[in-house]
Amino acid sequence: MTDPQKRILVIDDSSAIHKDVLRILCPEHKTDSGELDLLEDALFGMSSSSKRAAAAEFEVDSAFQGQEGLAKVKEAQSAGHPYELVFLDYRMPPGWNGVETLRHLRQVAPSLRVVLCSAYCDYTWEDIRREFGESDLLLELRKPFNSQKLRQLALELTGAQHA
Repeated sequence: MTDPQKRILVIDDSSAIHKDVLRILCPEHKTDSGELDLLEDALFGMSSSSKRAAAAEFEVDSAFQGQEGLAKVKEAQSAGHPYELVFLDYRMPPGWNGVETLRHLRQVAPSLRVVLCSAYCDYTWEDIRREFGESDLLLELRKPFNSQKLRQLALELTGAQHA
């Protein structure tokens, strides 16, 4: 019997970020090997951590605003198939920002692991930690993110590296 897929939700207003995360975490689902993809494979190859990520078979879902993300988290919980990890952007105009979204997520899923991601933030990490507390359930990843760092976080935070 195979392990169930590790469910990850990306909440970000940029479709390019969704595509990047899917490409990094689900390399076996590449539908188009463009010239840049072929160059990347030629230059960097498939690392052992990338092979482990492919073996983990992540299921990556997308939400483009905080309200949509909250609805997906609630729906997944109701269906008995909750997300294990959320990558959450700090800035998502015109809707809720990442901190506001996190407030709502904590009300419905207090133990959900969240990685806040952005190149810009209107809050200091100290302010965020003061509001949400010191916890391994909340981490920060600055954009532009390193693909190996993103993959490693996903593996560690979902327990996939031990699967």
